[in-house]
Amino acid sequence: MERTRRLIADTAITLFSEQGFDATTIDQIAAVAEVGPRTVYRYYPTKEALVVHFAADTLHTALEELRGLPEETPLPQALYQVLDSVRRTIEGDSERRIVAFRIVYRTLSLHAELRAVTWLWRESLAAEIHRRTGGRTTEMAAALAAANIAAVMELSILEWARSGEPAAMTLAVGRAVELLRTGDVPMPTPPM
Repeated sequence: MERTRRLIADTAITLFSEQGFDATTIDQIAAVAEVGPRTVYRYYPTKEALVVHFAADTLHTALEELRGLPEETPLPQALYQVLDSVRRTIEGDSERRIVAFRIVYRTLSLHAELRAVTWLWRESLAAEIHRRTGGRTTEMAAALAAANIAAVMELSILEWARSGEPAAMTLAVGRAVELLRTGDVPMPTPPM
């Protein structure tokens, strides 16, 4: 099953890269993968899911790794592990993932799908942050922490996708975390 799922995804990414997302059909993907269109839909309910699943899998892995950390892990360290998990996943499969991310950023119809996946993940991350603090962190503070993690991750992935260099993501994560840590990121101040 996993082999078929990966074959379909690999075939789709290759065709999307060669022909463009909009010009590629599910029937073409099925024919090249030597499966039926129903099999494609069984694994991926929409054409968008064929690309966005790379991001969804990456985010799911990071959240599961966070949940697997010992409860006594300091929260800042645990949150850094989320970013590191994303980096490791991307570096471990950088060729396919860079194609997938470039397709997403060139295809407007995929932006909404990716945003929805990221939004739901941020909500889950915020809930996990709130849970790990035993409720000592407010839900808003947990949501802001999750939003920061998502922003650092998104910006770092963009740096990596633009450069094509795996090290670019590590450097971008480091720079972004440092900017947040030192307070060098401008924050809104209410008028007096």
